[in-house]
Amino acid sequence: CVRNFQLASGARIREKLLDFSDDNFLVSYSILETPQPLTNHKATLQLRRVTDGDRTYAEWTASFDAAPEEADKLAEGMGANVFQGGFNALKTHFAGQG
Repeated sequence: CVRNFQLASGARIREKLLDFSDDNFLVSYSILETPQPLTNHKATLQLRRVTDGDRTYAEWTASFDAAPEEADKLAEGMGANVFQGGFNALKTHFAGQG
């Protein structure tokens, strides 16, 4: 399964689904095409039940190859824009439920 989408900036991204597990609340994917200077991208988002209270722990990790001078900037941008943006969207989506 490949997802092809366009960002607000106009940039196109293609991602390939690598793993999906309802049992483990897990999704893994790789980026096939991106305007960012990175290769060999793989990311995993996994949700874990927190037994103390009605909460969920979300862990989103990624690995990729990039030129040494670009790696830190790319990692920071991925964390601040992609991961935090995704977590914020989940929080907004589920805020009214319960």
